[in-house]
Amino acid sequence: MAQNTNVAEQLVAAAMDLAAKKGWRSLSLAEIAEAAGVPLVDAYSACPTRMAILKEAFAETDRKVLDGPRPDREEPARDRLFEVMMRRFDAMAPRKQGVAAILRDLPGDPGVLMCSLPHLAKSMAWMLEAAGLSASGPAGTLRIKALSAVYLATLRDWLNDDSPDLARTMAGLDRRLRRVESVMPGWRISMAGLCGARPSRRPTDESPPESVVPIET
Repeated sequence: MAQNTNVAEQLVAAAMDLAAKKGWRSLSLAEIAEAAGVPLVDAYSACPTRMAILKEAFAETDRKVLDGPRPDREEPARDRLFEVMMRRFDAMAPRKQGVAAILRDLPGDPGVLMCSLPHLAKSMAWMLEAAGLSASGPAGTLRIKALSAVYLATLRDWLNDDSPDLARTMAGLDRRLRRVESVMPGWRISMAGLCGARPSRRPTDESPPESVVPIET
């Protein structure tokens, strides 16, 4: 299992590099395996499809976020989610060009796009758990849907954000989390109010226009 995980990580790294250079749509599994220096038989065992490579990319990002410290449970839910989601964007930063290339090509591959949706939901469920919010039951399902919408809308801000402090990304994320909280206070399925301190990474500039993009890897 450990060997397969290592091979999968090599394949993800190669796929991201190649996608950044030539796009995702025309990439073959053989090209990815060759670039990764992985024999085809090992590539087949670890990631037999391109969708499996994207699934592993989701999982890698999840692991990097979950490996970090958990936010202070005394902070408001919105602030905890802000910290967790910004950690996710930080984890994706080294492969930003590859992510952008894959997103550009995904609309032309509806099968892969649809198959990616469950992996997005799984990732967002774990982001909620990392922030101390349950992703279980009907309430958890609503939280997953809300956070997925916030994430996808903020993803384009991140892709177009070249600032060192990711001010545009933080502003968009903050605005959208507040919007959800206006109808789901404390990210609870109730009408209870919530107020609290702002996190250390809270943006101070004006937020950009709303935007929505397809799924991330």
